[in-house]
Amino acid sequence: MEITNVTEYEAIAKEKLPKMVYDYYASGAEDQWTLKENRNAFSRILFRPRILVDVSKIDMTTTVLGFKISMPIMIAPTAMQKMAHPEGEYATARAASAAGTIMTLSSWATSSVEEVASTGPGIRFFQLYVCKDRNVVAQLVRRAERAGFKAIALTVDTPRLGRREADIKNRFTLPPFLTLKNFEGLDLGKMDKTDDSGLASYVAGQVDRSLSWKDVKWLQTITSLPILVKGVLTAEDARLAIQAGAAGIIVSNHGARQLDFVPATIMALEEVVKAAQGRVPVFLDGGVRRGTDVFKALALGASGIFIGRPVVFSLAAEGEAGVRKVLQMLRDEFELTMALNGCRSLKEITRNHIVTDWDQPRVVPRL
Repeated sequence: MEITNVTEYEAIAKEKLPKMVYDYYASGAEDQWTLKENRNAFSRILFRPRILVDVSKIDMTTTVLGFKISMPIMIAPTAMQKMAHPEGEYATARAASAAGTIMTLSSWATSSVEEVASTGPGIRFFQLYVCKDRNVVAQLVRRAERAGFKAIALTVDTPRLGRREADIKNRFTLPPFLTLKNFEGLDLGKMDKTDDSGLASYVAGQVDRSLSWKDVKWLQTITSLPILVKGVLTAEDARLAIQAGAAGIIVSNHGARQLDFVPATIMALEEVVKAAQGRVPVFLDGGVRRGTDVFKALALGASGIFIGRPVVFSLAAEGEAGVRKVLQMLRDEFELTMALNGCRSLKEITRNHIVTDWDQPRVVPRL
């Protein structure tokens, strides 16, 4: 069967992967209301397309933290990609580089920063969980710097792991032939089989629950890399992130895997954008499956978007070729959406190109 959109990869991944692995990638927290809402919320935003615009040339390029990329579609950090495919993060890194975009490597990757760097050139960010042992954190950050990573995406929504009931039922643990490569050689224990989720127990042992804004400042004393704060959903925290020296904000609800009944990220985006007042770029992570979704995020003020699950599902289905195809399909759909909305460059995408169900009724001026 020919694959014609991003969503079709999920069913193939479900067939191919062991249940424990598929469920780990696919599931959300508790009732999974936010998981569904991350997708459904996009359908409450409609277009106001402008017609008779010369769209024979369309430019999707943009810059993120000063780095030029081919399109505002980037790869979010997703853990343990070798559970999806033997090449794991290597394949994802090569696909991102070929597409001319940014890959974010998870702290909990099954390939190390050095291994990912060895795949060749590319703009890469490193996602960081802050462990209780700050020496480990400093070491990881130094290794990412040495491996040529260009920014740190600091995850701030995980003082504890969300309750993911599929992982509890499956007694989720990392398959025995895989390791969390960035922690190899550090005395951080193993992810064991437990009577609930092995990952939840591991996180409880390693991740620092006392993490606060002062640690965002501390991080800037140990690295000169720009810091993106990932996991912001409110105006208040957007302002605090900027005060703390963040170079950018990623609006994220952790793929709806942490606190259920938080809003979809596309619903939280505009509040955060308004609070940022253009001082730092704001990115959207969560629920993007179509080029139309990318356009909607940019119309609401995002500087770019990150995709997570589409990467692991396509990786499971077709390896590097699958991830390349996902990036190409989203690129093609986004370009078409721009053309049909009458936009030739990203700066031409405005709030006036969409109407949302939370907008006040419009008074359209007569020309």
